[in-house]
Amino acid sequence: MAWFKRKEKGITTSTQEKKDTPKGLWYKSPTGKIVDAKELEKNFYVSPEDGYHVRIGSNEYFEILFDDNKYKELDAKLESKDPLKFEDTKKYPDRLKAAQEKTKLKDAVRTAVGKSKGNDLVIACMDFSFIGGSMGSVVGEKIARAADYALKKKLPFMIISKSGGARMMEAALSLMQLAKTSVKLAQLADAGLPYISLCTDPTTGGTTASFAMLGDINISEPGALIGFAGPRIVRDTTGKELPEGFQTSEFLLEHGFLDFITHRNQLKNKVNQYIDLVLNQPLRA
Repeated sequence: MAWFKRKEKGITTSTQEKKDTPKGLWYKSPTGKIVDAKELEKNFYVSPEDGYHVRIGSNEYFEILFDDNKYKELDAKLESKDPLKFEDTKKYPDRLKAAQEKTKLKDAVRTAVGKSKGNDLVIACMDFSFIGGSMGSVVGEKIARAADYALKKKLPFMIISKSGGARMMEAALSLMQLAKTSVKLAQLADAGLPYISLCTDPTTGGTTASFAMLGDINISEPGALIGFAGPRIVRDTTGKELPEGFQTSEFLLEHGFLDFITHRNQLKNKVNQYIDLVLNQPLRA
């Protein structure tokens, strides 16, 4: 008798004894590759089957970049307010509260300082899970304060962008963050401190129009979407069909908007190598 045929009839399992398959055991990439979740984590959240870089947040990037995952978070309790009394399908405070409860984050960026390959590094990392990584007043303020910290301590600065653009619920206040963050990066440049910009999937809107493209070195992960307006809007505005791969990191590298594309498993080594080169100091092993 074949192994897949039941030897006994009438076998039943009570509802209490039935077990559901736990969520998160497997990940399916956009190309249809199935990857074990633990294997994915060990591989820096990159699918070993096709090299697809899964979207991750600040927790994962800090773990990758900081030595032994040790760091001090800066301005951890800063939260957005609602000066415009904005309301769409939800009141803005309600939307903020829901996002905070869902993500366990205070806003769409976290800033921290810690050792990376033995030297101090200040990092601001955006979280797309918090209202699409939208850039409001808190995002701009935390990036500005992190830049001030880097200036005061004379440390290199890195921003990891992952955003849908400016936060509409804060209107012009969110747009002011473009100028605010750009001024701080100019101060870093005047002080001779390196700023590394990492564009991840997606980097769009106001982030692209400001700090995401102002690095001494602008780098990206493979296959990331990077642009200002989306491809559909660009196509409708220009009335022309877009070239293949438009707004991917590979397309931007070919056209001079990026300096390098770095695989995530080499990210820590490459970032510190760029910092050593910019500072004209011996390369760390």
